[in-house]
Amino acid sequence: MIEERRERADAARNRRAILRATEELLARHRPEQISMEQVAAAAGVGKGTVFHRFGSRMGLMVALMQERAYALEEAVASGPPPLGPGAPPEERLTAFLDAIVDVVGRNKGLLAALGHAATATPRPEWKEQSRHRDGGDGSDSGDHAPGSRDGHPVYRFWHGHTSTLIAASRPDLDGELLAHILLGSLQSEPVLRLLERGEASRLAASLRVMAAGMLASPAPT
Repeated sequence: MIEERRERADAARNRRAILRATEELLARHRPEQISMEQVAAAAGVGKGTVFHRFGSRMGLMVALMQERAYALEEAVASGPPPLGPGAPPEERLTAFLDAIVDVVGRNKGLLAALGHAATATPRPEWKEQSRHRDGGDGSDSGDHAPGSRDGHPVYRFWHGHTSTLIAASRPDLDGELLAHILLGSLQSEPVLRLLERGEASRLAASLRVMAAGMLASPAPT
């Protein structure tokens, strides 16, 4: 029993080390420039351990996205305001967009990987995997085409929460479409280059301006 617990602890520690090493590599490289050998060396584990845990480079990127998105979802659900409950929707939207930029700023290739690795994983399975992320190896549900960015649980959560906040502040606006426009801008090549240059704060400021202008716009006719 003690030996089994030790093995589980070792597996959890290796998983955290691999994800941390991947995040550090993503601060300097895009996903397609990172090999499993590089990740293994940076994490201090064998290459076989990385393949066993994640299967492929893209599986590793998806796991990292899920890990970071789950932490953000927890902050949204139960953290302090303005990111968590208790603040006006306008303030929560600004805080949420800032938090997304913080995540992708620390993982500049995360959004690129999100676009390339969209998997349409059902939310219940993703949530269960995320809640047991240390023991092995989203929020908005809906019908999405397999392989599309919209079908990825990370994007579904980001879009679902953004559209909910827009609707809470301005029910007269098309929150679903506006959320896609806000988040879709993060996928553009100029924005990815901006993140590569370390200008995440510039991106966050621009998103705040877009969101404020959107919520202050005249009612549609």
